[in-house]
Amino acid sequence: MKIALASPPFPSSIQDGLTWTEKLVKEAADKQAAIICFPESFIPGYPGMGYTPEERTPEKLKSALDRVCAIAAENKVAIVMPMDWHAAEGLLNVAFVIDANGEILGYQTKNQLDPTEDVMWVPGTTRSIFEIDGVKIGITICHEGFRYPESVRWAAQQDAKIVFFPHFVGSNTEGVLPTGWGSVESPYYEKAVMLRAMENTIFVGSSNYASKYPEAASSLIAPDGKCLVHGEYGKPGVVVAEIDLSLATGMLAKRFKNWLYA
Repeated sequence: MKIALASPPFPSSIQDGLTWTEKLVKEAADKQAAIICFPESFIPGYPGMGYTPEERTPEKLKSALDRVCAIAAENKVAIVMPMDWHAAEGLLNVAFVIDANGEILGYQTKNQLDPTEDVMWVPGTTRSIFEIDGVKIGITICHEGFRYPESVRWAAQQDAKIVFFPHFVGSNTEGVLPTGWGSVESPYYEKAVMLRAMENTIFVGSSNYASKYPEAASSLIAPDGKCLVHGEYGKPGVVVAEIDLSLATGMLAKRFKNWLYA
């Protein structure tokens, strides 16, 4: 299976996000990718980045999701599209999974919010497994995967071969531009993604924005912790790599004795 990870810039509007979606999905399709993952809250964009409340109306978000489904079908590529989404309990941070026919398979909610996000979203309460081309996948969203490794272990124990890790870490206004993946001088995020793969013996595909000062690159990590490919810091684009699914045994995740910690 070929996996694509998108590193778009911050969208200036929903329409800008859809323009980048179409551009990067087409690039993934040209490289024969089966699935592409976008960063956290890509539509309409992570809160606090200049969007008006009107950008997050249920009607506009539903219309945007319909367009993403059409883009998936037009390019025959499955899409993991993180969005804000209105539900009965409030505004959720979710990641929709759309297959290559444009059909919505469902969404994963962000269940563990960063403390600063308590005023932005309400936390979800469920975990899900999805299947693309016969391959089971899981999703963990930003803080949830960085600080709560159980979210990835759960998916691996349900036979997920790959867990997608949409997130947002970095800034367009201040910081430093990293020079080497996993550098000791860099924040812990890339190292955490590596550990989520190693400690569960699965593939992990992370997707971050191409901000001016990103604190992590979009990265595809093998079950042994090796970084197979990563995006170029600060540069929008797509990275694609082919993975050997037989290596994703989930052995270490399945050896975990859940009952000791119940």
